Amino acid sequence: MTTCTERPEVAHRTIEDLDRAARRVLATNWRQHATVPAARLYPHQWSWDSAFVAIGLRHLSPARAQRELESLFGAQWRDGRVPHIVFDPHVPADAYFPGPSFWRSGAVPEAPAVPTSGIVQPPAHALAVWLTYRADPATARARGFLSRLYPRLVEWHRYLMTRRDLTGSGLMSVVHPWESGLDNSPAWDTPLSRVTPVPAGEFTRRDLDHAAAADRPTDTDYGRYVRLARDYRDAGYADSLRVHGFAVEDPLCNALLAAGEDALASMAVELGRDPRPHRSAAARLTGTLTATLYDPAAGMFFARDAHTGKLIRSYSVGGLVPLVVPGLPVAAELIRTALGDRFRLRDACPLPSYDLTAGDHDPGRYWRGPGWINTSWLFWHGLRLHGEPSLAEDLRQRLLDRVRDAGFREYLDPLTGAGHGTDGFSWTAALILDLIRAP
Repeated sequence: MTTCTERPEVAHRTIEDLDRAARRVLATNWRQHATVPAARLYPHQWSWDSAFVAIGLRHLSPARAQRELESLFGAQWRDGRVPHIVFDPHVPADAYFPGPSFWRSGAVPEAPAVPTSGIVQPPAHALAVWLTYRADPATARARGFLSRLYPRLVEWHRYLMTRRDLTGSGLMSVVHPWESGLDNSPAWDTPLSRVTPVPAGEFTRRDLDHAAAADRPTDTDYGRYVRLARDYRDAGYADSLRVHGFAVEDPLCNALLAAGEDALASMAVELGRDPRPHRSAAARLTGTLTATLYDPAAGMFFARDAHTGKLIRSYSVGGLVPLVVPGLPVAAELIRTALGDRFRLRDACPLPSYDLTAGDHDPGRYWRGPGWINTSWLFWHGLRLHGEPSLAEDLRQRLLDRVRDAGFREYLDPLTGAGHGTDGFSWTAALILDLIRAP
């Protein structure tokens, strides 16, 4: 089992070594149609993982990157949702909990034939599709990649902007912490406190077979996750505040949705379609996101509890990720916040998932302090987008150095660089390949 302090026997001495090692991770985790996040801990296909994997794979094999995304959208529900897990029928049923027998997607008329979960993950897919297309337009055109994925992405975004606009605010809500991508963030503690956990004796966790308990959510929090997922399932995956004990308007997800609409506008132009609806949606989402979730005094975006209408004033990295939105009016303020003591952009690496100055900051526990390569990659992308090439290059170099020393870990202590979670993590490898090749 991988322990929280384990380091690779030999660090990757050169960028060439790092590149070869990243390729090996992606080769090991490839399953002929998609890439699993990690062979042991996450043995199926995960939604936003595949988006980040494709961003790296486009440099090695654009066709394989396209297949990665096509595989995911092949499991799209008829209502437009893209499930957070697509289960591999060749993997033993008890390899991961909650598995297909828990989610029971086969009983839902809108679900695909392949077993999936019923919740979603952050909508990073349109950005990934557009970057993948641009890596090799000729291959993409020959395969009909963009013409097939574009309408699926439109339906995906429509689901989020309609079925998931639970308050009528114009913002989408996540209805489970797993949907946020920042699963165990302290930002969710207050809304989760209203949820009665399922007793630990009523389910069997598989994550603790492959990762240290100190790195993972507690049994109580896991019991709340199970309760929320079970209630959603038992309601037939209907979206309503009456169904969801947890419902949050999340800045990270809404920012990726806005950035995704901008990417869809570019796709529409490429396909000879009208980009104006996507540009309007991107502008509307950007304006509502900023007016609703941004706090000028804090220089930060905060999530909003859909049940109470109150901002959740927790300084998580999700409040910085809106930097990925083109034309974000408060980009300079977000960068100043990232440079401050809470996130220490110039020396903490990866960006901490949670406020370094908070008394409950935990540098080793899942999303309660450690840094992840994907959220740092998103912020790096935003720095380049908003005219900060020096800060972007500094972050890029330090991310490469961190992973060269620690290996392809799931997450890392942002101050010491110690690796945590599982090893051989696909999006770490994929995004490192992208950072190596950044112009």
